Amino acid sequence: MKVRAAVLEAFGEPLVVQDVELAEPRSGEVLVRLVACGVCHTDLYTASGADPTGYAPCVLGHEGAGVVERVGDAVSLVRPGDHVITLFAPECGVCVHCRSDRTNRCIAIRDQQGLGHLPDGTTRLSRNGEPLRHFMGTSTFAEYTVMPEIALAKVNPEAPLDGCAPFACGLSTGIGAALYTAKVEPGSTCVVFGCGLVGLGAVIGARLGGAARIVAIDLSEERLAQARHHGATETRVAADDTVHWIKDETEGFGADYTFEATGSVAVMRQAVEAAREAWGLATMCGVAGKGETLEIVPRLLITGRRVAGSSFGGVKGRSQVPGLVDRWLAGEIDVDALISHRLPLEHVQRGFELMEEQNGIRSVISFG
Repeated sequence: MKVRAAVLEAFGEPLVVQDVELAEPRSGEVLVRLVACGVCHTDLYTASGADPTGYAPCVLGHEGAGVVERVGDAVSLVRPGDHVITLFAPECGVCVHCRSDRTNRCIAIRDQQGLGHLPDGTTRLSRNGEPLRHFMGTSTFAEYTVMPEIALAKVNPEAPLDGCAPFACGLSTGIGAALYTAKVEPGSTCVVFGCGLVGLGAVIGARLGGAARIVAIDLSEERLAQARHHGATETRVAADDTVHWIKDETEGFGADYTFEATGSVAVMRQAVEAAREAWGLATMCGVAGKGETLEIVPRLLITGRRVAGSSFGGVKGRSQVPGLVDRWLAGEIDVDALISHRLPLEHVQRGFELMEEQNGIRSVISFG
């Protein structure tokens, strides 16, 4: 079938919306009609050429939500008509990582996914008879996509699909970083550096985890206002003395939990330095640039601070994303406030521009 899709032809060049061919799903695969897709920083990061694992040409997009249209042989997890969220982090349920409660890093299809292929080593996308690679196993900047069934989370059909899309990456990453990676404890003090979608998700997760004090740090007063709306008890404009101020506010010790959601290694270092002596945990959610390194003074660690990385917030996609959506439907998460722009596919490049301008929180592409 022919579908409209946004293709990354070359790094650093605008995406080109064009017709491509999409083959039928094979065994274990599912055809999804996309209804909405968020424009995520990871898409921009890859399009810019900064991602050392990136490749072109390919169809970008990974923060999708839609409806199952058809299924291939041996598919048992979803059926036509199901509402689903696409998962760049699949969950097979049987690999060594899926069987552990310590990680969400499923390894079942990782190698082929990293090459831009579906699990059998081929693609369902093509153009002029030539294979066109998938992105993050999802390629959701398109009207339709074919994906492995283990990379789809079935969600409540009452949930509007444009609001479901941010759960496919940014929102779940932030909420999960607080609830599943850091495991924020009731009554604790949390500091979130950066109030884009991931950072606001961390604010929400800290609130859901029962934190007594949630401090949000950002350069934008507009984003700090968003942080207060979503549960921050205090906000502060980022400055050179941020770490000093946090320590002054915590009797000299630092915060129980800090979360970095900017991708800046300088801010990552601040998050470590602002974590509490003796038991503070600094969780890194941001993606740094190619070749950058994080320098940490060893004494910060031997006095008890810990540093953790968080991939997709530690969320097991098929098992836990539906529950986060249910919490939205229950009124615990205000997703509507996070969607700042709705765009047609033809304006996907504008979504990148809005992100670079820090205009709004999340742009969502609507299909039809």
